[in-house]
Amino acid sequence: MRAPTLRAAGLVTVVLAGLLGSAFVLGRSLVPDPHPSAAGVATTLTGPRYGEQPPSTDFPSGTTSPRPSPDAAPDAAPVPPDGDGPYGAQVATGSSRVALTFDDGPDPRWTPQVLALLAQYGVRATFCVVGENVEAHPDLVRSIVAEGHTLCNHSWNHDVNLGKRSPATIRADLLRTNDAILAAAPGARIAYYRQPGGAWTPSVMSACADLNLAPLHWSVDPSDWKAPGATTIEAMVRSQMGPGAIVLMHDAGGDRSGTVSALQQLLPELLARFELEPLPVGSP
Repeated sequence: MRAPTLRAAGLVTVVLAGLLGSAFVLGRSLVPDPHPSAAGVATTLTGPRYGEQPPSTDFPSGTTSPRPSPDAAPDAAPVPPDGDGPYGAQVATGSSRVALTFDDGPDPRWTPQVLALLAQYGVRATFCVVGENVEAHPDLVRSIVAEGHTLCNHSWNHDVNLGKRSPATIRADLLRTNDAILAAAPGARIAYYRQPGGAWTPSVMSACADLNLAPLHWSVDPSDWKAPGATTIEAMVRSQMGPGAIVLMHDAGGDRSGTVSALQQLLPELLARFELEPLPVGSP
C-alpha cells in the first residue's frame, strides 16, 4: 500500500475514534448520576416505584376534599373530620391539631431518615404502610410503633385499581396487609385505611366498614410523590396548611430526598403554629 494511502487511512481512523469518543462522553453526560445510598443501607430507587403510579382517573371522586385556608390562624375552627372527603372519607382531624401522614413505606433508606427527623423535633405521625414493604422490612414497622407513631393500612401492593376488583378481592387485600402488620408488630393498632391514589369506591368503603377501618383521605397534598424538589414541597404545604389538616407525604415509592429536606425545614415552622399529633388525635 502506498504511503499517501496509508496516511489517509490513518487520518480516517483518528477522526472516527474522536467521533466515537465524543459520542460516548455526550451519552454519559445525558445519564443522571445514581443517587448515593445511605451508609450501610441498600438503595430502593430501583425497588417499588409507587411514585410513578399516578392517581387513577377512572373513579368518580365523590365530594371534593376541602383544603384549610392558608391564612387560617391556628386557633380557627377546625374542619369537621367526617363526611367531606370522597365517599365520606376523613379529610381532617376534627380538632385544631394537625396530623402528618407518610405513605408507601416502610423503606430502608427513607423511613429511618423521616423517623430521625420526627424524633429530633419530638413529633409523632401516622405511617400508611404497604403490605409487601411491611413483609420485607418488619423491623422498620416495629421502630415506627416503638417511637409512638401510628399505623394505617395502605393496601398490599399499592394497586390504584383495587377499587375495581371484586369485594372479596378488596377485603382479602386489606386483611393480608393487616396480617402482615400484626406479624411485624403484634398488638399494633390499625384504625385506618388509605386507598392508593385516593381512588375510593363504594366497594372499598364497604370493606373498610366490614373491617372496622376508618377511610383516611387528606386535605394537604404537596404532590411530593412527583419528587418536585424540596422548595416546591415546602411552598405547597405552607399554602394549604390550616387547623385540623391531614398532610399527605411519602417516605417510600421513589426518591424521597426532596421530602426529607422539606420536612427538615417545615417541622419547626409547623410546631410554631400547630400541635402535631398522630391519628387518632382525640378531642381538641
